[in-house]
Amino acid sequence: MPDRSTIYEVAKGSGVSTATVSRVMADGKGFSAETRKRVLATASELGWVPSGRGRGLASRRAGIVGLLFPDLGHSGAAEEESPLYVDQVIRGAERSAAAAGEAVLIAATRSASGRKLAFSVAGKVDGLVVMARSLSDDDIAAISRILPVVILASSHPGGEFDVVGADNRGGYQQITAHLIDAHGYTDLAFLGGPADSPDSQERFAGFCDALHDAGLAAPKAPAALGGFTEAGGRKAVQTMLASGRRPRAIVCGNDEMAIGALSALRSARLRVPADVAVTGFDDIAAARHLRPALSTVSQPMRELGEQSVQLLFERMSDPAAPQRSTVLPTQLVIRASCGCRTRTSPRSRA
Repeated sequence: MPDRSTIYEVAKGSGVSTATVSRVMADGKGFSAETRKRVLATASELGWVPSGRGRGLASRRAGIVGLLFPDLGHSGAAEEESPLYVDQVIRGAERSAAAAGEAVLIAATRSASGRKLAFSVAGKVDGLVVMARSLSDDDIAAISRILPVVILASSHPGGEFDVVGADNRGGYQQITAHLIDAHGYTDLAFLGGPADSPDSQERFAGFCDALHDAGLAAPKAPAALGGFTEAGGRKAVQTMLASGRRPRAIVCGNDEMAIGALSALRSARLRVPADVAVTGFDDIAAARHLRPALSTVSQPMRELGEQSVQLLFERMSDPAAPQRSTVLPTQLVIRASCGCRTRTSPRSRA
């Protein structure tokens, strides 16, 4: 079906002009929230997304799967750190796609243009893996009526999409319990990622679980937010120390923030772990080479990418199958930054 006739059908079904349909799909201005909702609903019912090639609902396969990620550097930080986690997920996704003879189209959403980009990508691929925070739930729902969609996150409310994630909550409960049980720390501060990140929320929940299990009071919110970047972690800890708060352990939501925390503590002439212990999450390559080496939680980043693309292929083959949620296990990695003395392998279970 040509794009021209399809956009006319969307406009007719929505009771608006084709120009308004174009503005809505481009996330423009000049229409009400009700109009936007009506146009998106009509487009979803017709199975239409903007596509320069006019592919529409054509049954032929493009041989391409899409990966959509948030712009991790769009946090307002003074310096944008390398999204190491995303890089590993992409590598895994590419490996899984290549094994099936498929290509991968990768896109990062950026501010208001992200939605327009997402719908453009949807018009060019056979299925889409969407990382949490890349799109609103409404936009994900709209695209899922047109294409198979897999959400890459620890959890997603509603159970209407296929989801692949790591055991963020369990992993964080484990490392927090280690700090309490093995070292006797009772004054712990959680350094979270973006407030709207499901992964950060799950890790904070695991942190609170461990405090409750130990009979300690759990905070209602993270002590600070570092945006999952090294620069954000450094700034958050600098602000924390300047306010007079010096916890016995800083439990960081990911390794990059932990690297920033180590830098801030070093600048403040505080010793790690003698004065303040630090832990992370992810187990990026740099974690084992830091001084002190970083105690952290290893999550299978490449496998997350592989599994999400594999699940996408399964959904493409059987659109009517029940929704699936895959949770991959994490592993506690004990090194020196928590206060342990390790002489053997830098990776061990506690």
